Amino acid sequence: MAFQVILTAAVLTLLTQECVSQLNVCGQASTNSRIVGGQDAKAGFWPWQVSLQTSAHFCGGSLINNQWVLTAAHCFPSRSASGVSVVLGLQSLQGSNSNSESRTITTLVVHPSYNSVTSDNDIALLQLSSPVSFSQFITPVCLASTSSTFFSGINTWVTGWGNIGSGVSLPFPQTLQEVQVPIVGNRRCKCSYGASSITDNMVCAGLLEGGKDSCQGDSGGPLVIKQGNVWIQAGIVSFGIGCAQPNYPGVYSRVSQYQTWINAQITTNQPGFIAFTSAGTDSDLSVSCPGVPPIVITTTTTAKPIVGNETVITTTTTTTTTTTTVAKTTKPAVGICGYAPQNSRILAVSSVTTDGQWPWMASLQKNGQHVCGGTLVSFNAVLSNANCFSSSPVPSEWTVVLGRLRQNGSNPFEVSLKVTNITLSNQTGSNVAVLQLSTTPSLNNYIQPICLDNGKTFPVGTTCWAAGWSSGQGGAEQLMQEFQISVLNCDTNTTTDSICTEIFTLEQGDSGGPLMCKLDGYWYQSAVLSYVDSTSRAKRATPMMVFEKMTNFQDFLLRTVGTFLTPTTTNTSSTNTTNTTTAASSAREGTPFFFSFHLLILSLCLLFFSHNS
Repeated sequence: MAFQVILTAAVLTLLTQECVSQLNVCGQASTNSRIVGGQDAKAGFWPWQVSLQTSAHFCGGSLINNQWVLTAAHCFPSRSASGVSVVLGLQSLQGSNSNSESRTITTLVVHPSYNSVTSDNDIALLQLSSPVSFSQFITPVCLASTSSTFFSGINTWVTGWGNIGSGVSLPFPQTLQEVQVPIVGNRRCKCSYGASSITDNMVCAGLLEGGKDSCQGDSGGPLVIKQGNVWIQAGIVSFGIGCAQPNYPGVYSRVSQYQTWINAQITTNQPGFIAFTSAGTDSDLSVSCPGVPPIVITTTTTAKPIVGNETVITTTTTTTTTTTTVAKTTKPAVGICGYAPQNSRILAVSSVTTDGQWPWMASLQKNGQHVCGGTLVSFNAVLSNANCFSSSPVPSEWTVVLGRLRQNGSNPFEVSLKVTNITLSNQTGSNVAVLQLSTTPSLNNYIQPICLDNGKTFPVGTTCWAAGWSSGQGGAEQLMQEFQISVLNCDTNTTTDSICTEIFTLEQGDSGGPLMCKLDGYWYQSAVLSYVDSTSRAKRATPMMVFEKMTNFQDFLLRTVGTFLTPTTTNTSSTNTTNTTTAASSAREGTPFFFSFHLLILSLCLLFFSHNS
């Protein structure tokens, strides 16, 4: 009897997290009956959807119990939630929302193995300042448990207030959008993004022909799937190449990989986890392409001969019956140089920029004031103009700000980093400077390195861009300015080490910024801007501006920056140790032991209650 009491107590203790959770309330959207996508969502259709805001919406998320929200780690590049509000029950970003409630954030938990370069483990939890009451418009979503399977072709829904196209903002009144997209198997997704870019911690969804996808501003929001009458979150909006591009489905963090981690952070009133089971056979198993070979299954058959010992016969079978041939992607993955996922530059002349248009731009500040521009050219080095510094610069006097748009006002994506060393090229003629950063910044849509011109040719007529914080320009907020110019034919007064462009006006605050040209889909820095070049032009038959090519500083840059990043480079040595992916964490969350243990506990639960009913 005593043993039964002890066993009962142990079982009930273990089952607190398994039997008592949000399962009785999660995933219920009483007003939702949608079966087609690509439209405005009605109020209450997606009652778990939240908007993360500072001065404006910047990311989505999902309510998973009455005080916790699930989102993407890359929404918080500075690892701080200060000044961020979570708005629930929201329908439109503009106008009246009578059903909405707002909370601040008391705790931000980023997955310890989040890697900002690869976007692996792109998941974070937010604890609200106070619990919310559930209603028709505010309800938690259920989460996919560890044993869930998502086969290719299964329809899912993704929601958010993000752009409706690359560089195309959601129009007034910015109503919550919903779109239906099918699961794309990880093997097929690897064929598009590269085998090493898609991990088991990710799930892909979208139309291979393009046209439907999540986009910038949807980050952190939910990818959900319906089972019976219950909605289950399968993914978190993480990254992609552009928006709704053919052959590039959206990539989402796979929620089912994180059941153990989520339950370890939320120890009371835990989220409701439900296993989503796919029927039939996954067609993704038959997909192969360069880098993704056909699946080979080895089976062992034991045959007993008439006389003698057993004979073991091993048969190797290739399961693939059809091969999907996919050309190697020419698009970069997150963390590769020259990749600006927010950039869709088609404008003429000059204008102000928007968040993430030029993610390598750096504001070099002395005593809290912007002095010059610069560019992130490696994982911990910034390039600028030597004229911005004295002959013996003091690193401690300088700060580098990345992810900044405006010099005055809120910048939710910015990160300020200390400078440990400043090296000047000290060559004849123009000179550049390299600043070594104290820490390696986390890379995301708003902070990326640019590729350095290493002998690239930009033909006459090539459209290039310059950007910077011109003194007194950009309105009261001093927004970053951008200029579109064309490459010109340099006259006989210049050398082959020069690149010439149309004339555009530079101010002191623009010095150190980049002249950027796009080649084969990647952005390269072809020169460092100098205020001197703008104010002391030699008289020529064709008015032009002359800059020294980056190749003129190649030896200096190799000594100070190291090996140049290229569009096929991944960060294998310079990653901040706090952001380095460790497979062990994710592996533990999906082990057979974990599943078997919980199955045993559930069985004991049923046995106990059946004997006592």
